[in-house]
Amino acid sequence: MDREHVTDGRIDGGERRLGWALRAVGVGALVAVALAGGYVWGERQASRRHVVAPAASGHSVRPPTVPSRPATEDAVEVTLTPDAIARAGIKTELVRGDAVTGSVSAPATVTSNAYRETKVHTLVGGILKDVTAELGRSVRAGQPLAVVFSHELADAQMKYLTARAMVAADHQKRERVTKLVEIGAASRQELEEIIAVHEVHDTEVAAARQRLLLLGLSPERVAGLRQASDVVSEVTVMAPGPGVVVSRTGNPGQVVNVGQELFVVADLSTVWVIADLYEKDVAAVQVGSEATVTVPHSRSPTARGRVTYIDPRVDPATRTAKVRVEVPNPSGAFRLGMFVNMAFAVPGRVRTAVVPRAAVQSIGDRSVVYIAASEDEGRFIERTVTLGVAAGDLVQVIDGLEVGERIVSDGAFFVRAEAAKTRAGG
Repeated sequence: MDREHVTDGRIDGGERRLGWALRAVGVGALVAVALAGGYVWGERQASRRHVVAPAASGHSVRPPTVPSRPATEDAVEVTLTPDAIARAGIKTELVRGDAVTGSVSAPATVTSNAYRETKVHTLVGGILKDVTAELGRSVRAGQPLAVVFSHELADAQMKYLTARAMVAADHQKRERVTKLVEIGAASRQELEEIIAVHEVHDTEVAAARQRLLLLGLSPERVAGLRQASDVVSEVTVMAPGPGVVVSRTGNPGQVVNVGQELFVVADLSTVWVIADLYEKDVAAVQVGSEATVTVPHSRSPTARGRVTYIDPRVDPATRTAKVRVEVPNPSGAFRLGMFVNMAFAVPGRVRTAVVPRAAVQSIGDRSVVYIAASEDEGRFIERTVTLGVAAGDLVQVIDGLEVGERIVSDGAFFVRAEAAKTRAGG
C-alpha cells in the first residue's frame, strides 16, 4: 500500500509538471501570433500612406515627400502637366531681397508755426480807446489793431518840446558870447561853458526823441512835433506783419500797462503738426524723415513734410516723445488744434525677402505661397508664410521664405484652387 501510494504520488507530480509546460507553450504561441499580426497591420498602414493618388486630367496630386521646411498639417503638393501650366498662365520667379520701406503712424495735433507767430504789446500804459482787430481776422503789415489813450505819451512829447526849446536858447546864447569873445567883452571860459551846456541839451533832445519812437510815435509824427498844439495823447498799435489774429486780450475801456500783450498774429501759410510717437518707434524716425499728414473723415488733401525736431525727452506718463513736422497750409485747410494722423516713412534697414502681391494667397487665416520644386518640373509645394509691410506691388515676407527660392508669381490662384480640391478629397 505504501509503495502504491508513493507511486501514485509520483504519477500525480509528473502530471502537474506536464500541465504547466503545456500552458507555457500555449502562452508563447499566442504572443508570437499577436506580434506577427501587429507587424502585418503596421505594414499595411504604411503601404496605405505611400499610395500615390491617381492622376486626374492634366494633373496629379500627392502628399509632400521631403519639404524644405517643416510643413503644416494642411500643406499639400500639386503636380501639373505642361499643358495645364500653359493654360493657367502660371509663371515663376526667384525671390529677391530688398529693403522695403514701411511706415510708423501716430496721432498728431495742428499748431501754429511758433517761428512765424508775433506777440503784439502796447508800448505805453493807458486806456484802450478802440480795438479793431477781431479773432480769426486776417491782417496786413501796418494795419491798425487798437488805439491807446496815454498821459505818459503826452508827457513825453512835452519833455521833447522843452528840450528842443532849451537847445534853441543855447544856440542863440552861444552865438552872442562868441561875438563878445571876439571883441574882448567876454572870456573864453564863458564860451566853453556855454558850449558844454549846449551839448548836454542836444543829448537830451535826442533821448527825448528816441523815447517817443519807443512809445509808438512814427518818425514822421515826431518830426512834425513843433509846438504844444501838436501834442497827441493817443498811440496806434499796428500789426507787425501779415497773418491771422489768433489771440486778443484787450477790450475798449481796459487799463493796460507798458509791455502788456494785446494780440498774437500768426502767419498760417505754414503750420506745425506735433505727433506723439511711442518710445519704441522713436528710433525709426530721424530729423529729415518724410511724413504724410491726413485728416480723418475729411476730403481735405493730404500734406507732406519733413521732421524738423524730435523732443529728447519722453513723457513719463504716456511714454511718448513729441515729433514736429512743418507742412504748407496755403488754403488754410489745417486749422489750429485739429486732430490728424501722421505717418512717417521708415526705410528698411535689413534686406528681406519680397514677393509680388499676386504670389500670396489666403487660406483661412493663413497666407501661403507656392514653391516650384527644382527637382521635378511642374510640382509646386504649398508653404505658409508670415507677411510684413507692403510697398506698391510688393510685400515683405518675414518668415517662411528665403531669398533665391523660386515661387509662383502669376497664376497662384489656380494652384490654390487645385490644392483646395485635394483637401476636399477631389
